[in-house]
Amino acid sequence: MGTMWYGGKIYTMRLQEETVEAVFTENGKIIDVGEESFLKDKYKERIDTYKNLNKGVMYPGFVDSHLHIIGHGEKLLNLDLSKITSSKDLIISLQERARDLEEGEWLIGEGWNENQWENPRILHRDELDAIFPDNPVLLNRVCRHAAIVNSKALEIADIEDSTKDPQGGKIVKDRKGKPTGYLLDQAQELVKKKVPYMTQKKLESIINTAIKDLLRLGLVGGHSEDLFYYGGFAKTLHAYQAVVPVNFKFRAHLLVHHAVMEEVKEAGLTYGDGGAFTQLGAMKIFSDGALGGRTAWLKEPYADDPSNYGLPIHHKDQLEGLIKKARKNNMPVAVHAIGDQAIEMIADLLLKYPLSNNRRDRIIHAQIMNKTLLRKLKQLNAVLDIQPSFVASDFPWVIERLGKSRVKQSYPWKTYLDEGIPIAAGSDAPIEEVNPLLGIEAAVLRKSNLDSEIYNEEQQLSVYEAIHLYTTGSAYVINHEYDRGQISPGFVADFTILDQDLFEVEKNKIHEASVLMTVVDEEIMYQK
Repeated sequence: MGTMWYGGKIYTMRLQEETVEAVFTENGKIIDVGEESFLKDKYKERIDTYKNLNKGVMYPGFVDSHLHIIGHGEKLLNLDLSKITSSKDLIISLQERARDLEEGEWLIGEGWNENQWENPRILHRDELDAIFPDNPVLLNRVCRHAAIVNSKALEIADIEDSTKDPQGGKIVKDRKGKPTGYLLDQAQELVKKKVPYMTQKKLESIINTAIKDLLRLGLVGGHSEDLFYYGGFAKTLHAYQAVVPVNFKFRAHLLVHHAVMEEVKEAGLTYGDGGAFTQLGAMKIFSDGALGGRTAWLKEPYADDPSNYGLPIHHKDQLEGLIKKARKNNMPVAVHAIGDQAIEMIADLLLKYPLSNNRRDRIIHAQIMNKTLLRKLKQLNAVLDIQPSFVASDFPWVIERLGKSRVKQSYPWKTYLDEGIPIAAGSDAPIEEVNPLLGIEAAVLRKSNLDSEIYNEEQQLSVYEAIHLYTTGSAYVINHEYDRGQISPGFVADFTILDQDLFEVEKNKIHEASVLMTVVDEEIMYQK
């Protein structure tokens, strides 16, 4: 027996601004759409539940194509530094937290961003030592490609004056050759691998907290990369499966970090396994860092650091070996690549080793672009996994990093669509706010959160294009374009229901819409 959804405006996302009056669902699937009276009469013997939308506006369920679900949960539960606006306030926040720490307990802080401070600078380990002489401290930068640690954490990680930089990372040192506590990319891992793993129960609690919040924000699913960092593949996957769909129905598509591929094989699993709610995805690889810490790998040097081109995480032969390993296991890859040099190297390797099945690779971020590289991307069977909110948070400081001429070609979301390059969109939470309405608004406006100016206006997307990225776009990247991302017969009954019509509200007020209901597999997982 099924459910009739009616009493509001329903956007199918099959065609631009196409609406229907009602939807009939059964056993988690959409059976039919059309006029309310017609459907009620046609399926009257099968309808056992009527859901009046009460003038709400229904869309296909929004899905975040790139986030870190456990990281989002950690941000909700740990020390959140993302709203700090000065180094002074950061130190005050740390001093307040210091009073609650037990002897030897690690302090983990999330999301500091010196670019939003009045006087940008990087804290020195001495400043942390003054507050935490005996507790190890790890403060993750907003991009998670840099961190500040204190002397206790350096000691635990065996980082000394003589310690050499790891491949793809940098231990920042002062003029005397002493570590400052500032670690870039792979150098962070020297400390992070020393942080005690959380218990299984704690891990499940964090996932539970995160998914509850995602559902509250209208997300029916997310493509996440967590399976390497919290005690191993099996432990983390089992934690997901203990929450989803036991506590909540939520479509968690889980990328597989290349370092746990052997564990996945030993478990007899591969791409697509896990069921409808904890499905394994592509093999995740990092090819470079981020712009904030000047570790994104560029073809030309940073405008504000002419000796620096960024950091490749892997040598080319290592990266090629990882892609060959994925192909041997018939898996697509999902590669983090921000700088144009990193993107070009990935594009060349994907052209050299194309997929032999109908699955799709993805290049995550793809921010720094040029015309030659665009031509290569058009030849790939790959989706660009973009983060619209990066425009809102990176401008105007990114102009200092890249220079005006280069930044004009960068973050080119509209160009990708015009060139026929498929894209999907996510938040990269906890790096950005996870709310999909903020992402949709950022794609439409391209307005900076820092100075309220609009940047690269010609790259603004229409509301339809922006919503498309979180519905049909996120379905396409994982080969679910035929059963997810639209309100159409045969598709899953996943819906995001808002109190406002995003096609009619002022574009700068999209984020003010409220989620009335989040529906997954025909079941209401959140209701305001």
